[in-house]
Amino acid sequence: MKILLIEPFFTGSHRRWATELQKFSAHEVTLLTLPGRHWKWRMYGGAVSLAAEFEKLQHTPELILATDMLDLATFLALTRRKTAGIPTAIYFHENQITYPWSPTDADVEKNRNNQYGFVNYTSALAADAVLFNSQYHRDSLLGALPDFLRQFPDRRNMNTVKLMEEKTTVLPLGLDLKRYEEVGNVPGFIQKVTLNHPVSEHESARLRKNKYPVLLWNHRWEYDKNPEDFFTALLRLEAEGINFQLIVTGENYKSAPPIFAAAKEKLKDKILHFGYVRSFADYARLLHTADILPVTSRQDFFGGSVVEAMYCNCFPLLPDRLAYPEHLPPALHSKHLYKGREDFYAKLKGVITDFAKGERESDFRRFVAHYDWSVCAEKYDEILQRIATEHQSKTAT
Repeated sequence: MKILLIEPFFTGSHRRWATELQKFSAHEVTLLTLPGRHWKWRMYGGAVSLAAEFEKLQHTPELILATDMLDLATFLALTRRKTAGIPTAIYFHENQITYPWSPTDADVEKNRNNQYGFVNYTSALAADAVLFNSQYHRDSLLGALPDFLRQFPDRRNMNTVKLMEEKTTVLPLGLDLKRYEEVGNVPGFIQKVTLNHPVSEHESARLRKNKYPVLLWNHRWEYDKNPEDFFTALLRLEAEGINFQLIVTGENYKSAPPIFAAAKEKLKDKILHFGYVRSFADYARLLHTADILPVTSRQDFFGGSVVEAMYCNCFPLLPDRLAYPEHLPPALHSKHLYKGREDFYAKLKGVITDFAKGERESDFRRFVAHYDWSVCAEKYDEILQRIATEHQSKTAT
């Protein structure tokens, strides 16, 4: 089947997902993209630019798969001569209805932030199928939609919530996780060993032995990732004389929260790495080196960076909310999930103490291995084929 994947914000995780789906899918996937910058303008003007590019294409796709950054309704209106009979699906990496906007954003102050959520809403209505990267994402958006619509003066079309719900499917983010194994096995890489049980073949060389536990931050340097709680806890550990080391990676921007610079100075004696890593091999080695992943994010619709670290067998300490519980079996929730700042600090301190005693688990990979494309590509192909087939059946009757 010929699939046209439309991505107006072609960078970062959006770019990786699109190019990896193109690589691992059994279908023929063609990409139609715009550079990943000026995200607000992409949500408004991207449909116009991409509609013009679509008209130049020489082939007709059997399915159009767009992401949440596209104003799909406008795109289809501008290309109706060619797209009238083509089934469409929209994949929600995130959405602008439940995403926590920064209080310093000018659009929040001027009450313009609803416009971007409305683009997501009408795009979902226009699509034949609506795909979410996690169950949490699906439930949170559908749950927030009624209140979102009630703020408008009349003709709120509340019935559309049910219509949208009926065409939703949860399709977790696909990730090329196996490439982390290749980096972990390169000659010269520091082998990981367990302290309290033999290394299994499955664990291979993924278990590390560090003098002090290495804590990891591998997220964007932005407010929604809540670096304040993360570094506040680490500074508290430092003040109590708790030994640890630190790796900080992730994309950083000119407007990065000031606590990063402050923490870099205050924790300088514990830092193994601090800053963005351009090389995948270097990034992967840092993940393999780290021991514990304390996460404090206020928002994650899936948590790709968390899954990557878990695949490298970092001990996850995650908020008991958002999409994180989906990455662990329920039996382990009490050990790896926390509620509130004090619980976070207590559990983090406990994990570090257990590390010093040699009491630690090591095989977290098995909980997230199903997100690898070797497993989930077939599911993607089946669901996308089903969307196209069901559309054909409806139009034929």
